[in-house]
Amino acid sequence: MSRPDSPLRQVPLLAAAHLRHEWILTLCLVVALAAVIAPLLVLLGLKHGTIRTLRERLVQDPVFREIRPTQTRVFSPQWFEDVAAWPGVGFLTPTILPLSSVVTVVLPPDRKTALFDLIPTAAGDPLILENGGIVPEDGQVVLTAEAARLAGAGPGDDLEVRITRTRGGRGETVTDRLRVAAVLDARAGSLPRVYAPLAFVLDVEAYKEGYAAPARGWPGETPRPYPSFDGALLLLPEPLPPIVRSGLVINTGFGRMVEIGRERVRKLLGRVPPDGFACYELLAPASPVTPSSLRAVEQKLRGYRRVLLPYARDIVVSVGERRFSPVGLSLDEAQAALLGWTATPWPGLSGLSREGGVPPCLWPAAESPAVGETLQVLAPGTAEVSFPVRVAGTTALDRPVLPVELMGVLRTATQRAVTFDPASQTFQMARGGYRGFRLYAKTIDDVPGLYRRLKDQGVEVAAQVEAIERIRILDRGLSHLFWLIAVLGVCGGTGVLVSSLYAAVDRLRRDLGVLRLLGFARGHVFFFPVVQGLILAALGLAAGFVGYAALAEVIDHSFAMDLAPGEAFCILPGSHVPLVCLSTIALAGLASLAAAWRATGIDPAEVIREQ
Repeated sequence: MSRPDSPLRQVPLLAAAHLRHEWILTLCLVVALAAVIAPLLVLLGLKHGTIRTLRERLVQDPVFREIRPTQTRVFSPQWFEDVAAWPGVGFLTPTILPLSSVVTVVLPPDRKTALFDLIPTAAGDPLILENGGIVPEDGQVVLTAEAARLAGAGPGDDLEVRITRTRGGRGETVTDRLRVAAVLDARAGSLPRVYAPLAFVLDVEAYKEGYAAPARGWPGETPRPYPSFDGALLLLPEPLPPIVRSGLVINTGFGRMVEIGRERVRKLLGRVPPDGFACYELLAPASPVTPSSLRAVEQKLRGYRRVLLPYARDIVVSVGERRFSPVGLSLDEAQAALLGWTATPWPGLSGLSREGGVPPCLWPAAESPAVGETLQVLAPGTAEVSFPVRVAGTTALDRPVLPVELMGVLRTATQRAVTFDPASQTFQMARGGYRGFRLYAKTIDDVPGLYRRLKDQGVEVAAQVEAIERIRILDRGLSHLFWLIAVLGVCGGTGVLVSSLYAAVDRLRRDLGVLRLLGFARGHVFFFPVVQGLILAALGLAAGFVGYAALAEVIDHSFAMDLAPGEAFCILPGSHVPLVCLSTIALAGLASLAAAWRATGIDPAEVIREQ
């Protein structure tokens, strides 16, 4: 520790005393520094206050964080899972076709009706949560301000909605009553819209497409999967004339017909036709074979003794730990007699559609379970489908034999999601994808990146990218302007300090020389102008902050009509205050080095000679 009369303690006291003694000059220097610091603080406050106000207005309005699709296309469930995991995605939910997303709302008291947009929502929906609403549960809806006004409904009221469709040339309508959970602020949109859980919206879409919604008691059809095949085998006792063969690939859906050998038939069906039979393979390289194509070929072959057998390749099923590649075959008695094969214990291909019930199968005789036993089968596809089969008999093949209609359904399951409903014991088509989405970024800074990433995927979207970019450009422009003016101001303030302190050292040459004679070392004298520079900087900072506070209050008061509660056009972030102070003190210390170096060059002998 230094003694009370130590030079290291005396120099700061002497420097402060000198500034107090020449208080008029000190005041002028403080005012000069404040005149540089206060405008810089105001400019910095305007930059951050203006940008923060604009950003908060964008951030607080979820519309600016929304990214909307501008085209209708199918988005798979896997696509939604992948996109939801992207950094910056705050909310994502599927939507339905615009034509299906309209419901009729009954308006009291005269029971007139109006069309409202139906929008799906889910947990975390920022448009609802940030506009005074709550996410509705099943049986509930949230209304926009315009929808609530038209319907005369508020939170807790019931809303009667009607869903209409045309089926079989006649109109059908179902009615549902939904509880209004909340009404959104007017900022959420000016259109009459109803926000409902996704499950309800999907049921509305399904009903409008003619399907049933059993959970809501809405009647309709059940979406059944269509069978599709990779090709068909045509087996005849005698070859077809070339002109007939050519006609089988015209307006039938088939694109090619080739003659094949018996081994090819064995590979596809596990059996060979009788000797002398003509075997042809019908192919549709660009698309799957449908029942309508098979019917078209049957029409053109009227009068010919033939058997037309579709097939599906590369279908693999599992029973327990065993994996099989089953054969698809459906033969009636007449077809079996023509080929010399055994008819299958299920109908032929005439209907090409299965009724409800557990599908039958033939199991390899070497390992066949008991006839009548039910086995659980798992088939891979777009989504794994598990279904039972009933053992109806045995086969000499080393792989199971399934109805070809079932094989066609399993082939369709490789392209579209298919499920098996245990209650009705029927295969049903599951939703293969969604026709749109609602996506909100976490912050406005995430919008441009998500926008470009979706565009790179080929998804046409619209977002408030230009408005966000304008804020960024304004921020960069103000930053450049601030630093340009700051550099000029710092240069001016530094010049003031350097010249003032240097001049002060020249004026105090005799006094500093006396200090040297009294025993102060060069290093002690060095700190004299440094301390004065730091004191002047501290006083200038204090005066500059006072000036900034006064000017900021005047600016905010002048623009009070354009500001919302809690907003300000001129505000200095608290984290910037220590940075400003440290920068000013450091610059003052650097500015005083020239004067300090000048002070160390004073020779005490010169003082003696002058005396």
